[in-house]
Amino acid sequence: MIDKFDSLFAGHVDMDNVGYTGTPVNDRSFSDEHLASVFDKSESIALLMDRLGYDTFWMAEHHFQPEGYECIPNLLMMGVHLAHMTKSIKIGCAFNIAPMWHPLRLAEDFATADILTDGRVVFGVGRGYHTREIETFGAPLLDQDANREMFEEQVEVMMKAFNERSFSHHGAYYDIPPAVPYRGYELEEITLVPRPKYLPVECWQPIQGGTQRALDFMAKHRIKGIIGGGVAEGGVMDKTMEDFRDAIARTGRDVQMGEDLSVGFHFFLADSEEQGIKDAAKFYEENVKMFGPLRLHRGLSEQQMRDIADPRRAPLADLPTMEQAVTSGAVLCGPPERVIEQLKQVEERYPGLDRVGVSHPVGTPQNIILEQLEWFAKDVMPAFKGKVESAVPADN
Repeated sequence: MIDKFDSLFAGHVDMDNVGYTGTPVNDRSFSDEHLASVFDKSESIALLMDRLGYDTFWMAEHHFQPEGYECIPNLLMMGVHLAHMTKSIKIGCAFNIAPMWHPLRLAEDFATADILTDGRVVFGVGRGYHTREIETFGAPLLDQDANREMFEEQVEVMMKAFNERSFSHHGAYYDIPPAVPYRGYELEEITLVPRPKYLPVECWQPIQGGTQRALDFMAKHRIKGIIGGGVAEGGVMDKTMEDFRDAIARTGRDVQMGEDLSVGFHFFLADSEEQGIKDAAKFYEENVKMFGPLRLHRGLSEQQMRDIADPRRAPLADLPTMEQAVTSGAVLCGPPERVIEQLKQVEERYPGLDRVGVSHPVGTPQNIILEQLEWFAKDVMPAFKGKVESAVPADN
């Protein structure tokens, strides 16, 4: 039963001339001052969500993006900052890109954030998808097999560090601790200092391809999964829901369909579906324009990925439309009663699902994000058990 509502902010600055006919992604470049405006934008969203009763505000870790789409490089620093500005909302890491970290540094930093915020920062890990980021930090991404092998070993290290008072790990990428003398004895184990305040650590990971290897790894470590709603297409993916349940079953646990999962949707409330599509289509297109060539939008051909970079060819390239996304259920659009109806259908189909994310594509201005989140909290959230309280007026 759905009783938790989240929102994901990938970290885009306000920008103009968006959509397929707008400024090409690779032609965007903002001043340092404007890129830094992402922090004020994050604060505004977090404060609003906290006041309105949302559960978790998720942000994404990314680097080296003068184009302005994903501009938050350190989620744990942001999480501590925002937790100290707000009262109760959780701050989620969607996601700490593990191949860009030493796993012990990431584990230490999360443990510190967990203590300083009394458990209000939510841990998340991902493998990443930007070669410019991951390869620059000296980790593999073009070699997908090496990327996954490194990621899996990093998670193994972090789980040991969280859950064992002292531990050792000797693998392909990490030798912890190295066999060195220390103050008169031979070092054989090491202890994470500090360890998290709350154990076991709640950990989330995006589900993209949904291979059996990936889902079995998540189930083994009790990592929860987020499907869609950010850079990827949103909405329920039936086979992924079933495969995740089956992976958990192979560990000996019995769960309902949707349990330990969150489903993400882009959304846009309006007086009618038609009006919503008209008002928000350019933001949807900007999201596809950014992430399609990174192969995060299913179904784009190689030619379409070339055409999308040219505002003259893009309108003729039969690219995905918001209208199609609304029809497929990937985007929630229209009056509140219509969105409630769609979410109730999801709730009925997946009785174990208790959390959904509702967010906006990159390129959506701050004022629209805030207006939409407030409208959703006022007219959609109260229809779900556990979210019957009214939103606090903006002037309180």
